[in-house]
Amino acid sequence: MFFEKYINAFTSSFFGMVNWTWRSITFDVPWYTNYFWGLIIISLIVWSLEILFPWRKSQSIFRKDFWLDGFYMFFNFFIFAIVISGFYKVLEVFFNDIGVKQRSLTLLDMSAYPNWLQLLIFFIVLDFVQWFTHLLLHKYPFLWKFHQIHHSVKEMGFAAHLRFHWMENVLYKPLKTFGVMVLGGFEPEQAFMVHFFAITIGHLNHANIKITYGPLKYFLNNPVMHLYHHAYELPEGKDGINYGISLSLWDYIFRTNYIPEESGKLKLGFEGDEDIPKSFFKQLTYGLRKPRP
Repeated sequence: MFFEKYINAFTSSFFGMVNWTWRSITFDVPWYTNYFWGLIIISLIVWSLEILFPWRKSQSIFRKDFWLDGFYMFFNFFIFAIVISGFYKVLEVFFNDIGVKQRSLTLLDMSAYPNWLQLLIFFIVLDFVQWFTHLLLHKYPFLWKFHQIHHSVKEMGFAAHLRFHWMENVLYKPLKTFGVMVLGGFEPEQAFMVHFFAITIGHLNHANIKITYGPLKYFLNNPVMHLYHHAYELPEGKDGINYGISLSLWDYIFRTNYIPEESGKLKLGFEGDEDIPKSFFKQLTYGLRKPRP
């Protein structure tokens, strides 16, 4: 009976996610919460901007690893999300059993705030959690090994946004959940707006277009700033720069910002990136095994 509860939690969450994904594909969920078609529409719009207004004009429309990155978008956003959903539900049930509930960590109860303020706080806190997690991925060798998959991109384009090792999801998701719990243990009903905004900014940051947003560059991350995050050569003594996800604000506050020029002519990657496997399936297990001597 003890294990049956956890098995039921796993299966209900897993098949619930499968059902939600299928309903999204078949337009059986409201359009404004349809992440499947929302991702496709945002991707097509940003890709169109790349085609019409390319920053690096010599770069092909179907750039290097275009199709690999396109598959990663759907794998990380949907396939792996289905696989991992059951495990997260089991953890939630386990923590409830030992007395750690969503309200246990609440530092700021947002229920009395207007919706727009809830969304703003929700967005800012989650973005900071992701910024800090991103910094950790660069700082610690064990985590960097997985993050190397994202940094193996040699030509930047919108789909590179979601090329990342599945282990990053394992790390990001609990920390983002912690952030939600601190804010009262719930996501606002309009949280889909935050998620769609974050996807759009992430796509733009990786796209082959030049946008800096003028004075807003100190607040919003942008393609010029993020291109330097992927630079092969980093400033001396730095593990990384420009860690911003949606907001550049944290990089300017903690002095991890770096934009020496804006030509876009950079060598991308990192020292040793030639050892990264080229196939998707080999990249899935990269970082989990000890390198051959």
